[in-house]
Amino acid sequence: MDNDLKNTLMMTEEMSTQYDTLAKNILARRSVLSHILKATVEDFKDTPPEEIEGLIDGDIYVGDVPVDAGLTNKANGDRVVGLNTVQAEQFEGMIVYDIVFYVRIGDERSKIIINIEAQKDEPSGYNVLNRAIFYVSRLVSSQKERDFTGKNFDDLSRVYSIWICMNMDKCIWNHYHLTNDEILGDYDWKGKKDMLNIVLLGLPKELPPQDEKYRLHRMLSALFTEGLTSKERINVLENEYSIPAVHEFGEELNTMCNLGQGVYERGEAKGRQREREERNQEQAVKLYKKGWTLSEIAEFLECSMEELGAWLKLS
Repeated sequence: MDNDLKNTLMMTEEMSTQYDTLAKNILARRSVLSHILKATVEDFKDTPPEEIEGLIDGDIYVGDVPVDAGLTNKANGDRVVGLNTVQAEQFEGMIVYDIVFYVRIGDERSKIIINIEAQKDEPSGYNVLNRAIFYVSRLVSSQKERDFTGKNFDDLSRVYSIWICMNMDKCIWNHYHLTNDEILGDYDWKGKKDMLNIVLLGLPKELPPQDEKYRLHRMLSALFTEGLTSKERINVLENEYSIPAVHEFGEELNTMCNLGQGVYERGEAKGRQREREERNQEQAVKLYKKGWTLSEIAEFLECSMEELGAWLKLS
């Protein structure tokens, strides 16, 4: 791989990391979270977003609470005292939640644990639903000795894991939760049937129209859809959702616009470079089979002998 391509890949990765971090920080603002909760959690459907903001309890953890077993909880001696936070560089490769926090419902004792994950697009290396099931299960099991003790399973809090996948072909919204199939007999088993909740949101590549059914997607798209200017984003957020965007994250939106465009442009350059390499490799194989020498092929394709050897799979 030549230096130009290496530099392009490294800069694209760095800009993507900056974009992801900035996107999570914007997503973790109470003014944004309140709209997400109002749309996705039944308890808040009739609650104004500004009231929901006040129900978000304690800290909002962004990228520093581990998913891994044994690391989610923080201990003081032998006693579990809360959610653990870590310096990610100390545990390279460790999985952490993007965003996790508590929100109060009803009386002060009742809370829901909310996890939100942001994805630049639908992951190709694994099925996102499977990962969401793992995350929501860990959020339930990690409550032992932190939110309930011994066998007091009735004290378990409900859990929502909300996944936002960008750059989809259309608006998508799915809610996975427990259902009851009565196979034989009629009996009402007691328990929290609404304990586990997975919400998968797909954001389209373009800003959805103003329509009640697209209300949540339009707000999130105003934040994350590529190609919008900061002014366009702020206009939607302030005029349609009463989110004080300029005051809260005007500069961050501008930075994200620039980073998003840079990632896109460098990704395009990377794609074009790969296409050139594939064409050169195909041509090199044809010329080699015709009896051309390696030096002749390298000179014709203007490539190094190292690249040519890789293309022709020469040891």
